[in-house]
Amino acid sequence: MSAPTTLDLLWGSAQRPKRGPKPSLTLERIVAEAIEHADAEGLASLSMQRLAERLGCAKMALYRYVPGKAELEALMLDAALGPAPDPAAAAPGNEHDQHDQHDEEPWRAQLRAWAMTMFERMLAHPWAHELAQGVRPVGPNEVGWMESALTTLAGSGLTGAEGLDTIALLAGHVRGLALQAAAAAGDGSMEAALGRQVSQALAARADRYPRTVAAFTESGPPGARDNALDFGIDRILDGLGVLIARRHLNGRRTLRPGLSASFDGHVAEVRRGLGDHGDVRRRCRPREGG
Repeated sequence: MSAPTTLDLLWGSAQRPKRGPKPSLTLERIVAEAIEHADAEGLASLSMQRLAERLGCAKMALYRYVPGKAELEALMLDAALGPAPDPAAAAPGNEHDQHDQHDEEPWRAQLRAWAMTMFERMLAHPWAHELAQGVRPVGPNEVGWMESALTTLAGSGLTGAEGLDTIALLAGHVRGLALQAAAAAGDGSMEAALGRQVSQALAARADRYPRTVAAFTESGPPGARDNALDFGIDRILDGLGVLIARRHLNGRRTLRPGLSASFDGHVAEVRRGLGDHGDVRRRCRPREGG
């Protein structure tokens, strides 16, 4: 019998060992122990030998379940990501939504919950960032994250490619900040820690970089500092909303039947904002044969 492929292991189609006594190990236990090790000591220090020591078994026993470290890492990433949030459960004002806009449209609240949940998962497992890069076999949890975001965007009028680009934008933003936050762990606010470093570097050079000094020292409203995560998510969603509304208003793409009320509401809001301009265009349109 040939060794299972990474896809076999990820999607549960690999045959488990059947010979001999009941195995003391399971693939799930092996992956969980590997994740615990990576969380505590980093991915670089993980080896099949060290994992076997943690599990109290011989190294060769692991190969009955997983062919090597590459396959193990793929399983670790999919397990670390976990199930994606359910779009239907992510409504404005729920316990996961700490945003101030309690009247936030459902599609925005759902994508915000999607992004915040991914941030939390990547922050809990910083090593996952390294494994999530490049072209590689993907498992059910990772595909589930795509499905969750695309379900939220269904009926928006975006193409499939644009839906995937939206996922790339949100995922890139939150993964990058999760990596930065993990690196700054123990230093308190990431922006404050960076500010201290900049202050030290510019102590005798402030006149050469006045804008940078001012940006780090000026006071602002509560919550204005260390807000890159929410700020970035807001700006991505703002741009997405404008694109959806503009496309509908310009008639470039007919929105699919069953367009959700959340998108209808957003388009109506933009239409009201552009109403006066629309009236002007109608009044100024040349008459046929005139």
